[in-house]
Amino acid sequence: MSQDVSRRSAMRLIAAAGTAAGTAAGALGAAGCVPAVPPPGAVPSRPAPGAPGAPAAGSGTGTGTGGAARIDALVQRLTLEEKTALLHGAPDPASRGQSGYVPGVPRLGIPALRLADGPAGVRVDRPATALPAPVLLASAFDPALAREYGRVIGREGRALGQDVVLAPMANLIRTPYAGRNFETFAEDPRLTADLVGELVRGIQDEGLIATVKHFALHNQEAGHDTVDVTVGEQTLRETELRGFEAAVTAGAGAVMGASHKINGVRACESGPLLDELLRGSWGFDGWVVSGRGAAHSTVAAVRAGLDMEMPGGTHFGGPLREAVRGGSVPEAAVDQAVHRILTTMDRFGLLAARQPARPPRDAAAGARVARKVASAGAVLLRNERGTLPLTGAAARSIAVIGPTAQVPFTGGGGSSHVIPDGATAPLTAIRRRAGKSAAVRHALGEDLYGRPLPAKLLTPAADLENREVGPGRTWTYEGEFRLVADDEWTLLVHYSGKRPGVRLDGEELFPVRPGTAEHHEGGLLGSAPDGMTVRRSTIALTAGIHRLAVTADGGDRGQRLRLRHITGAIRAADLAVAVRTAKAARSVVLFAYEDSTEGRDRTSLALPGGQERLIEAVAAANPRTTVVLNTPSGTTMPWLSRTGAVLQMYYPGQEGAGATADVLFGDVDPGGRLTQTFPADERGTPVGADRSRYPGVGGRQEYSEGVHVGHRWYDAQRETPLFPFGHGLSYTTWQYEKLTVRPQRGGLRVEFTVRNTGRRKGTDVAQVYVGPSAELRLDQPVRALAGYRRITLAPGTAQRVTVDIDTRTLSSWDPEKHAWVLGHGRREVFAGRSSRELPLRSKVVLESR
Repeated sequence: MSQDVSRRSAMRLIAAAGTAAGTAAGALGAAGCVPAVPPPGAVPSRPAPGAPGAPAAGSGTGTGTGGAARIDALVQRLTLEEKTALLHGAPDPASRGQSGYVPGVPRLGIPALRLADGPAGVRVDRPATALPAPVLLASAFDPALAREYGRVIGREGRALGQDVVLAPMANLIRTPYAGRNFETFAEDPRLTADLVGELVRGIQDEGLIATVKHFALHNQEAGHDTVDVTVGEQTLRETELRGFEAAVTAGAGAVMGASHKINGVRACESGPLLDELLRGSWGFDGWVVSGRGAAHSTVAAVRAGLDMEMPGGTHFGGPLREAVRGGSVPEAAVDQAVHRILTTMDRFGLLAARQPARPPRDAAAGARVARKVASAGAVLLRNERGTLPLTGAAARSIAVIGPTAQVPFTGGGGSSHVIPDGATAPLTAIRRRAGKSAAVRHALGEDLYGRPLPAKLLTPAADLENREVGPGRTWTYEGEFRLVADDEWTLLVHYSGKRPGVRLDGEELFPVRPGTAEHHEGGLLGSAPDGMTVRRSTIALTAGIHRLAVTADGGDRGQRLRLRHITGAIRAADLAVAVRTAKAARSVVLFAYEDSTEGRDRTSLALPGGQERLIEAVAAANPRTTVVLNTPSGTTMPWLSRTGAVLQMYYPGQEGAGATADVLFGDVDPGGRLTQTFPADERGTPVGADRSRYPGVGGRQEYSEGVHVGHRWYDAQRETPLFPFGHGLSYTTWQYEKLTVRPQRGGLRVEFTVRNTGRRKGTDVAQVYVGPSAELRLDQPVRALAGYRRITLAPGTAQRVTVDIDTRTLSSWDPEKHAWVLGHGRREVFAGRSSRELPLRSKVVLESR
């Protein structure tokens, strides 16, 4: 394992990129991943005028309107107040619901900046394309598709009045508990880097500034603003940093700093991280913005290289001006931060006398890409007894079960939540695809939003289902109800204005939670189908009398509210209906969910609520049960062996219903593959048995797994997962043969044949892994992902696949030399369909340089 760095070596984390660096994304070439990328600081490539995805003239990443001399002159003309106003967020006088706003300086022609969240689409207060979650995009193993995805975000961001998007998220999936795993891509550094680089290019092709986040090691929500991450230099370089380096190489205009500490220093106050590594070694020439509330100081942050504070000016407003006047911060440091921001704005044409024209929003084009991504990333985890695809009699008699079959589940909560133009329910899509002659019946299975409280239950009687409170009015109710037996209840309040107060036996059921936990609620459970906000509380109630009190304020506009409940009897009745519906059908499609959001981690890897019991009962009633998982990350499945099939769809975006039907009925081969290992149980994860690794002990967290992140840990520990990294089934069969490996240009060229041996057209992801070098006395993975190729073949056809392994992939970071060193000598190369299904292997000798 990589040993922890000392404080001194932590401050040297950075030094020069080494002798074997190569390009950040690698010379992927024939590996089918991404084309060669420009060097750090270069302008990203743009489509020719008039080509698909090309921005309006003058709207993109050109060389700017005046160069450094013009920016210097602008900075000299700014007052100190104007300079600092450009370095922090402020209220937007014409807000569009975006995340941040920086007022411009109209007298000098500097426009305001609007910054929108956007990991899965542009998050503003009006409709945008709700794209599938990035983790579903990643499952396609297709960097070219990531660029298309980025272009949708870029065009829509510009069309919706935004200048900067706070995306992509390049942090690795380190633990399956992390609440934002759906917003990022993979546990693997190589795959993450490939996708992040192309997503940045796609966004900026359309003239929108991309902001890669959260720099660095933001791999959990638990204590994300307080934890001190202890990480070794080799671990940091070989795992987490690779995606950020790829973003810089792709020309990202901005980088967002994380809020926690790294080796004892706040990420937004780390000179080694921001100044020496990001700007010095990598040549980043954009600006660094804090995450929301991630700036914790003035002097230390400015000196380290933080340029902009969001969302307000707690540290970079008045305190920064006072620090300059008092001499603790030189004005030249403020000038430098302003210069970086203005230079990037100029590069994107935002300082031009004639502002780049904003394109119209193309909702239809966005929807097409959303459908394409959701279909391409679908991962078929299990398929027994020919359960899928649905054909013949199985397609004519279908029970569709689960609340998310009826309520579209497009995305997670928090900064990735997008207001779509519309979203079809999976039940509707299945009925449409099955045709009028098919019998498609639905059973709820589990209630998400509650049943009305019977008026006669309450004393005095009251209708709490549809109360309206007028503007400036306050409505109250006080009463009681009696239970004849102990029971577990879930009480839910739906409301359209200020949170009503609901007290049961004197205790507030729905207290306002501190910090961002209240701001970021789940994308499914946080709102009812009619748009009302929802909060819920599950409590054990004893037999007897319980007192209920409700208080609601109408506020300026008035509001509606309803109070609902779910009891043990309701749960049992819903389960019984689901079982009867399953028995009466030839096949079952059961939609299972987990609602994940920014601001909190998962507390378990099991499906929430009574879903495991529901799956067990339905599968026992009908073994031809397909479980469709709309979940954020790895899920334990004690019910797996009883099911016919399991389809992982993550959060599939606004077009997810149609894409899911495409796969279920075999119109599309499930070509997605897992970008994260699914563990067999809660303890069988890289962090599951060690609290010092996650969530941390005493405010300190150790990345003591070293370079063995994700599938590398499972290989090193010889741990058997539920499903390995890269796993995914097809509706056809595949054969791999004739592997050859030979050295070339400091790397390796790998060739092999992939053959579709089945009767259907299909898509597979051919994967290449490389073993360690015995010549290097450094910690190395048992197998590292070295390349991949997504291929589609007609039945009976074959394709010769070529994957080039670059120097970076064959190198390790030496923390004593502070450099990359090539792992020469005998290396083993593997090829196959997942990290655990590698039928081809060969050895080759790599010469030292």
